[in-house]
Amino acid sequence: MYRTEYDTLGPVEVVADRYWGPQTQRAYSNFRIGKEMIPAEIIHAYAILKKAAALENNAGGRLADDLLKPLVQACEEVASGMLDDHFPLKVWQSGSGTQTNMNVNEVIANRAHVIMGGKLTDRPKKIHPNDHVNMSQSTNDTFPAAMHIAVYRIISEKTIPALESLRISLEKKSREFSGVVKAGRTHMMDATPLTAGQEFSAFVAQIGNAADNLKNSLNRIAELAMGGTAVGTGLNAPEGFDTAVAKRISELTGLPFKTAFNKFEAIAAHDAIVQTSGALKMVSVSLMKLANDIRLLASGPRSGIGELILPANEPGSSIMPGKVNPTQAEMLSMVAAQVTGNDSTITTGGMGGSLQLNVYKPLLAYNVIQSANLIADASISFAEKCVSGIRINKEQVKKQLENSLMLVTALNPHIGYDNAARIAQHAWQKGLTLREASLELKIVSEDDFDKWVDPEKMV
Repeated sequence: MYRTEYDTLGPVEVVADRYWGPQTQRAYSNFRIGKEMIPAEIIHAYAILKKAAALENNAGGRLADDLLKPLVQACEEVASGMLDDHFPLKVWQSGSGTQTNMNVNEVIANRAHVIMGGKLTDRPKKIHPNDHVNMSQSTNDTFPAAMHIAVYRIISEKTIPALESLRISLEKKSREFSGVVKAGRTHMMDATPLTAGQEFSAFVAQIGNAADNLKNSLNRIAELAMGGTAVGTGLNAPEGFDTAVAKRISELTGLPFKTAFNKFEAIAAHDAIVQTSGALKMVSVSLMKLANDIRLLASGPRSGIGELILPANEPGSSIMPGKVNPTQAEMLSMVAAQVTGNDSTITTGGMGGSLQLNVYKPLLAYNVIQSANLIADASISFAEKCVSGIRINKEQVKKQLENSLMLVTALNPHIGYDNAARIAQHAWQKGLTLREASLELKIVSEDDFDKWVDPEKMV
């Protein structure tokens, strides 16, 4: 079932029960590419800025009082997710995001018209998508603003808290394992000992540092392009609109949004998004290190290192009975790989600005939002399904520690580097323990060896 709508190009048959209008319908027909939808977070952010714009336009006497209440209600419904089914457009559209801006404008206008008692088949309608919903705005300043609002909200409310939960989970394990002395490894080879708690403390610091870096990147994301309109000059927006509408958005979200210092830069380039994506990539680097180390330390359980015992969440093989795999670590490493790839895409998109407009906006939005969401979900899952249940295989840890040739390092101050190296090489070549090699070479007495080579004093 369809209804006939009209835009500047003529009549369009629009799906009858949808709030979108002719421009959305044209875009829906013209851009049938892929399955990647404009993220709901962008739509919800757009509704917030449209509400702020309506309030400010009304306060300035530009939007009639009788239109404000239904328009605001429609914005609130969109922002809440109630009308998500009315936003059918894909990422692959105009690089400015014009089709999505008009999708938002049309849905809000038509929904507000219905709230006022009208019908979708009415012509004309009481609220116009361009004249009322898009008043004092352009796609070129609103889409960047929607990106920044969405990204700031996701990262501050979801990603950073998830990373903090992961950090806390790792910190608990660091304290739990603080008394377990184990063999260290550098270059994937035996090294001097440390405690398992110290080993986990590196993960704690790495995740904490990555989260702090991500948090710092939000300073630029807090700047909004609204008020710059088409190219940054602010044409058709009243004086002071940029500052006032940013303040209203800040009040609506409870987040520290402010007007961009230079609107030309905020529209022509998206370096702030590139910077934040870089911070998300840094998080992915930390997560990859964590995932790889955990599954390496848990490898085996009998034919590998086998020092960690991971939770047995599910059977690991369709053919090998009893096999349990480090699936949470594998998930985390795949997420890290995806986020790293997204950053490459965002870097390319960020370089794509030409003169007064970057035309990779939907691509940038899709990838940075996916990265922020993936890191958040993966961090929570890894903390709950893996880290919290990790146990130490103390027998294996002790065996590996006692077999480590690099305990010989403790002898350096007493017998010199060269003699210590002779002991280590002799032990390795003859299949002896360090004590046995020391006594066989008659370099260190048994009493001195026991006094000097004490792993607990080496950490």
